[in-house]
Amino acid sequence: MSRAIVLGGGGPVGIAWESGLVVGLMQRGMHLDEADRVIGTSAGSVVGARLGLGRDLAAEIARTYGSRATGPRATSQNYDASMGPRMARLRDIMTKAAMQDGPREDVLREMGQFAVEAETAPEESFISFFADLDGAAWPKGFACTAVDTESGEFVVWDERSGVPLQLAVATSCSVPGIFPPISINGVRYMDGGMRSALNADMAAGAESVLVVAVTATPPADTTMPFLARIRQLREAELGVLADSGSKATVIEPDAAFNELTGGGLYLMDASRAAAAYEVGLAQAEQEAERLAAAWS
Repeated sequence: MSRAIVLGGGGPVGIAWESGLVVGLMQRGMHLDEADRVIGTSAGSVVGARLGLGRDLAAEIARTYGSRATGPRATSQNYDASMGPRMARLRDIMTKAAMQDGPREDVLREMGQFAVEAETAPEESFISFFADLDGAAWPKGFACTAVDTESGEFVVWDERSGVPLQLAVATSCSVPGIFPPISINGVRYMDGGMRSALNADMAAGAESVLVVAVTATPPADTTMPFLARIRQLREAELGVLADSGSKATVIEPDAAFNELTGGGLYLMDASRAAAAYEVGLAQAEQEAERLAAAWS
């Protein structure tokens, strides 16, 4: 049976939560490192690359963000209050993108222009955050997503792309207005989460797909048009999986994670990452039986 994992976007807090979830599930016998395909977007690209490389995910989180024992560690991805206006502008553009029917390249180009013009840290500084991937070979079956800032074209990097793993993951994590777009062969790329937080449809064809979403699907009875649209887009991606013959199993954050992140408002606050890792571990224990049945 072919198996795939989709790891969605969700900032540094999402990296930690997904890492805890993966570690907890593997401790309970789910060999996620044996997946045929791993599709990572933004936070998920970091976790997916490390999983494919056989890295110690717990050690990586402790090194980058601290741990329950050491407390949170300051990083280049800590939340900065000056991000506020840029985050507000990004939310406006993302809302526009979500609400638009048909091809969304025009809105993605608008996001790309915003990304290029925003005052952020230098590319080299942001790329250095992924130093643990420098020189690493592409894990077999791993892919991560990005968007061309100029054309709005959606890109899926994999071992056939000829792009260094470190740069590919950096592009996937380059949140417009917050982090700098990353240059590859004269083209600048931004976060693949601007197309979708999951990009789950990229796993179509795998018989079993584990979809890990850092942000919860809006409720069916929501009266907010934007949230209803987000739900519709996510259901469409899962529909692509179903139409291809894939059986998808979705896991979303529990109440503890939502409380920690203020319902997703603080996903960029790296000071919460160490706690998010522990929340992921705990949720893995709660979800292991359900997920193992779908994975085996």
